[in-house]
Amino acid sequence: MTGVSRQKQKLLTMKKLFETKTDEKHTITGNRLIEILGDYGIKAERKTIYDDIKTLCDSGMDIEITKDGHSNAYYLAQRLFQDEELYVLADAVASSRFLTQKKSKELLKKIQSLTSEHKAKDLRRMVYVSNRTKTFNEQIYYAINSIQEGIFSGLEIHFKYYEYTVEKRKQLRHGGEVYTVSPYSLVWENDNYYLVCYCEKHEKICRYRVDRMTQVTVTDIPRRELSEEEKTEVTNRQTIYGMYGGELMTLQLQFDNKLIDVVMDRFGEKTICHKNSDNTFYINEEVQVAPTFWGWLFQFGAGAQIMAPENIRREFGEMLEKVSTYYTKEVMK
Repeated sequence: MTGVSRQKQKLLTMKKLFETKTDEKHTITGNRLIEILGDYGIKAERKTIYDDIKTLCDSGMDIEITKDGHSNAYYLAQRLFQDEELYVLADAVASSRFLTQKKSKELLKKIQSLTSEHKAKDLRRMVYVSNRTKTFNEQIYYAINSIQEGIFSGLEIHFKYYEYTVEKRKQLRHGGEVYTVSPYSLVWENDNYYLVCYCEKHEKICRYRVDRMTQVTVTDIPRRELSEEEKTEVTNRQTIYGMYGGELMTLQLQFDNKLIDVVMDRFGEKTICHKNSDNTFYINEEVQVAPTFWGWLFQFGAGAQIMAPENIRREFGEMLEKVSTYYTKEVMK
């Protein structure tokens, strides 16, 4: 091995050692570096090891100097991700319903490589989330790749769509009919991916759950050019309240004061809250009047009310009255 090749190998090995072996609580001295390099069959001398560390610093590594007894000790201080950021990523991966157990473990292992081996141990924990199930559909990753290719290339895609029977068996919808759609965006909502697209069969903008799609293929046919109205519909479908369609309307909603955090989470801090009593406030916000919105509102019971417009207020009341009839009569056995 030439001297130049040996030097390159030494620098690359030192870089890896700093990344995997050191952090603010685990330092390494020059003598220890020489010993470890020797274990790899790489000769290093004390008088050059400090120049090598300076070279690594000049290349962008943030290597700090501290003391280990009377000797200088070194560690990698700054990395691409801070510890707190890695914890967030690890928790998201571990608890995601969308990812299989196998894929979660693979991604966690990659996240662990972004910090020292000492801190990587803390990232090995799997987060427990109540009632959270993991998907078993490994094909979803290939489906996403094909969908993204269709979106970025502006091409139609084909797929088949399945649903579950009451026996918990997968059953292709419409006897295995091939769906032809023009894809526009992928939406992450409630731990699931949804494709927002124009469906030829239904002749309108639709949403499909990606984990229910199979045999996804990209065609060589350019996707449909959208009208301005359809572009607006695509934007609307990118929210959970647009999943089932519904008209976009401005509603006046009243809430108990204790629900202020919920309102901020849903509508954001820019929403304007008007006090109308010591215990309540109201807002005027644009929402998609759809089943998902009714469900969101119903969870607050009497703590939330639709104040206007009157026709939507009546519609919600009629729907609640209709549902209540199922619970005011005896169940047939």
